[in-house]
Amino acid sequence: MNSQAVVFNNPKQLSLQALELPLLKDGQIQVEVAYSGISTGTERLLWDGSMPAFPGMGYPLVPGYETVGRVSYALPQGKYKVGDYVFVPGANCFKGVRSLFGGAASDLVVSQDKVVKVEESLKEKAVLLALAATAYHAVSKGGVGSPGTTPDLIVGHGVMGRLLARLAVASGEPPPTVWETQSARSHGAEGYQVIHPDEDSRRDYRAIYDVSGDANLLNQLIQRLQRGGEVVLAGFYTKDLSFAYAPAFMREAQIRTAAEWKRADLLAVTELVHTGRLSLDGLITHTQSPSQALGAYDVAFNDAHCLKMILDWSANA
Repeated sequence: MNSQAVVFNNPKQLSLQALELPLLKDGQIQVEVAYSGISTGTERLLWDGSMPAFPGMGYPLVPGYETVGRVSYALPQGKYKVGDYVFVPGANCFKGVRSLFGGAASDLVVSQDKVVKVEESLKEKAVLLALAATAYHAVSKGGVGSPGTTPDLIVGHGVMGRLLARLAVASGEPPPTVWETQSARSHGAEGYQVIHPDEDSRRDYRAIYDVSGDANLLNQLIQRLQRGGEVVLAGFYTKDLSFAYAPAFMREAQIRTAAEWKRADLLAVTELVHTGRLSLDGLITHTQSPSQALGAYDVAFNDAHCLKMILDWSANA
């Protein structure tokens, strides 16, 4: 059986290709994809070729790690049955291409231990579980040591910033302030305020979470901390970060990097969403068919009004 997949042939070169799926092995399921999300962080770097080199990188590749769909084939002894609605954090099932991420395709073969069953009522919003898990991982420190300090300042009001803010509000802590410089993204706050950095004179933040990906902000953020405060680098940075030592020394500043989410984070946010404590509403702003993927990626990466672009594969079902 073939799967239609988005393929980055080289940076800024995209095609939709028919790729052969392997036969199911023990512990695997086949998923008929309904929706896949476009990441404006990781996938942007893959798209423009600025992703730092790491094992498994290269072209051609199938992008995508935010996928939701229905189990179409499952072995009798498996954990899932045909018809189950599942979130798939990427796949590695295609020959002849890199599928380090591998989720932007009409059909996938994936280990049943990677997927998570979700409520079908979530529909396309389930693609957001990966970003929600990333936000949760940043705050929880991935379960390593004591949890991190809930953000009282978040830099950036994209989807990641909004999810961090919603998690902070859901925790019962005082609502955070969010900085945003683009007026198109200054709206949509739920229980917290969004302001331009120039409007904020506060210099006693306990925990600043930066999701902007701007490597030039670190000195500015350190100067907004209280003594012993923390800057959490929750974005992805293509340039090396540096900071002036004296201001950091005077504040005894802590700088922490938030790595990628783990399965425990995904399970935790799935539970928060299913119980209604975390809302995924209002975050998907654009939808496009896979046949229009080139234009979809352009809008996702370059239109400030686009919070989240998804590809709708359901028409192929």
